[in-house]
Amino acid sequence: MLWIMQSSGFFSAAMMMIVLSPSLQSFPPAEAIRSSHLDSYIRLPSFQVSTSPDSRDDRFSFRKAFEFHNADECGFADHKTTGVCDPTLVHVAITLDVQYLRGSIAAVHSILQHSLCPENIFFHFLVSETDMETLVRSTFPQLKFKVYYFDPEIVRNLISSSVRQALEQPLNYARNYLADLLEPCVRRVIYLDSDLVFVGDISELWSTNLRSRTIGASEYCHANFTKYFTNSFWSDDRFSGTFRGRKPCYFNTGVMVIDLVRWRRAGFTRRIERWMEIQKSNQIYELGSLPPFLLVFTGRVAPIEHRWNQHGLGRDNVRGSYRDLHPSPISLLHWSGSGKPWLRLDSKRPCPLDALWAPYDLYRHPH
Repeated sequence: MLWIMQSSGFFSAAMMMIVLSPSLQSFPPAEAIRSSHLDSYIRLPSFQVSTSPDSRDDRFSFRKAFEFHNADECGFADHKTTGVCDPTLVHVAITLDVQYLRGSIAAVHSILQHSLCPENIFFHFLVSETDMETLVRSTFPQLKFKVYYFDPEIVRNLISSSVRQALEQPLNYARNYLADLLEPCVRRVIYLDSDLVFVGDISELWSTNLRSRTIGASEYCHANFTKYFTNSFWSDDRFSGTFRGRKPCYFNTGVMVIDLVRWRRAGFTRRIERWMEIQKSNQIYELGSLPPFLLVFTGRVAPIEHRWNQHGLGRDNVRGSYRDLHPSPISLLHWSGSGKPWLRLDSKRPCPLDALWAPYDLYRHPH
């Protein structure tokens, strides 16, 4: 758990204390599954990533992580026998995008380090450009994981221009298809962006009570909700009327607990695609993959404590718009925004909070 102390409204890194509870012991190796069960979402990658120190692309060079194993109180479960369908597993989905790979690796590292039962976590990695299995296995030799290749062509014709080019990348939309990509036996999953780290045990987030809702996320009802859609959206009752009878609150889609059984039953993937089709012809929003989620789920979200998504840490430090942490316990730090901690640290222009991301970075800097 991360506790923040502030003085006179100004953040001081010297006044921050992180209470860590890593498990740094060994656990048996697990086999990664090579391909998805759903052929319609798979296309074989064109090349493999080298993890050799002599690799030409330094973005793919990472140190091997420490080994982690379950604490005694986790009990014993033979995951080798039951595999991905083991009901005791915590399922985590995260993308491995070439541009954000360093962030994804740090996120996984942080999850393992703060988990009491790291052997009980199964990672579902979504990729669209390269085969990342070799890289993941060399960095986390005993990790339980599966790689799913998401074909960009599935959404290419649905994606509209956005205010930031990074928001237009097809892999950003892979989370819309988790219910199709993951095995039917996977009933719940935690979806995570690549620009975050955990400082709390993910099992607590996993146990979130969604009640009758399909997704759980941190809501921010004080945010200006109207800015997420264009004037043409709000002036046309065919579109804005979708919020009638609902309390429109912004929620951040970078950390979500998803009930895949309810999602599949209600066909939410198609509902999201329908709004993307409307966007192509009517320009009702400008913010990439977020607005379709707001359109479908706003007012129907199980609220998750804000400690599980301290977002907005990626604000542009050139403009001096650092964001302080709220003065309460925090379990997850999220660098949403255009500024990423690994880029700012490498450029020697970090924000103060970027120092909290650095301990989880496994990137091997070239000599």
